Amino acid sequence: MRDGRDYDIVLFGATGFTGALTAEYLAGALPEGCRLALAGRNQGKLADLRGRLAAINPACGELGLLEADVTRPDSLAELARSARVVISTVGPYVRFGEPLVAACAEAGTDYLDLTGEPEFPDRMYLRYHERARQTGARLIHAAGFESIPPDLGAYFTVQQLPADVPLRVTGSLRMNGRFSGGTLASALTAFARGKQTLSAARARGRLEPKPAGRKVGSTELWVCRDRELGAWLLPMPTIDPQVVRRSARALDAYGPDFRYGHFLAVRRLPVAAGLGVGAAGAVLLAQLPPVRSWLSNRLAPGEGPSAEQRAQSWFKLRFVGEGGGRRVVTQVSGGDPGYSETAKMLAEAALCLAVDELPETAGQVTPAVALGQPLIDRLQRAGLTFEILDERAA
Repeated sequence: MRDGRDYDIVLFGATGFTGALTAEYLAGALPEGCRLALAGRNQGKLADLRGRLAAINPACGELGLLEADVTRPDSLAELARSARVVISTVGPYVRFGEPLVAACAEAGTDYLDLTGEPEFPDRMYLRYHERARQTGARLIHAAGFESIPPDLGAYFTVQQLPADVPLRVTGSLRMNGRFSGGTLASALTAFARGKQTLSAARARGRLEPKPAGRKVGSTELWVCRDRELGAWLLPMPTIDPQVVRRSARALDAYGPDFRYGHFLAVRRLPVAAGLGVGAAGAVLLAQLPPVRSWLSNRLAPGEGPSAEQRAQSWFKLRFVGEGGGRRVVTQVSGGDPGYSETAKMLAEAALCLAVDELPETAGQVTPAVALGQPLIDRLQRAGLTFEILDERAA
């Protein structure tokens, strides 16, 4: 159904903070003959962005500009029909994301976003997974820092372990970075929708098929001391472990009994305790609409860290995998996690969908299932590191 489309990739929300970074990355990485278009509400801002991109790559001076708005489903349907791959950077996704997912599922168009809101992929699975399977669309959520490093990092780790044996993998994240206005808005929206998030997860759990003859679950999740890292590990209740476990359910390579745990690594116990208290407080405060609005206004959507601040940011995600008498330690690492590297991951995932040879998949799928090793190869060429730190008998 994707033959005869006007564009290979359309970037929706291109003039936002992360959208513009993604556009800039694509301008420098776009292979010859790959047709890119920019989409959003404001044609003037899109034209200004196109001018900036032309300074990076003169070929971008002729990019298509598409007017599209989440309040006009007809404009999104037209956008989806014009593209082979659509990238969406317009969040919070639970508020603004559904119309474009619906349009892509109907048109058989591949879709990518960078949501970290657990409720959104669950609701989209319930409503559009089957239609996307019918049309051949690949709907891939969480294709930025959440959750490509944990998902592909766990996939990379499993590849280093024996096949057809029970496997246990833990991921420990260390990072230094800043928030944008869009990230803050998405986080506050997710915090305020605890009941809706739980309801969507339960509904998906009842509907989603379980792997035949295999088990997938979580490791033990509690605060503990990692002597090798010299850090305290705090369980991270983010979308990341959910994505990893969905990949494990879909791929036999994860073995007959796969367990995954995801942690934040913090050097000092008082800092760890402060983070726990702060997170609990943020969840409580987000339940109050006036407070949530006040917090959201502290950093408006479209605002984010400067280039100098992003240059000083970094992340390291360390995995320990055990199974079949072997123990392997791997690491995925890179620069600014939330923005520069997220733009890179999102753009390379779109290029991977548009031009690479990939396994046949359709419906809502994870990055590891749809993109796997080809995306790892792309990200390594783009500067991210996937490495084996240690291998030994367990």
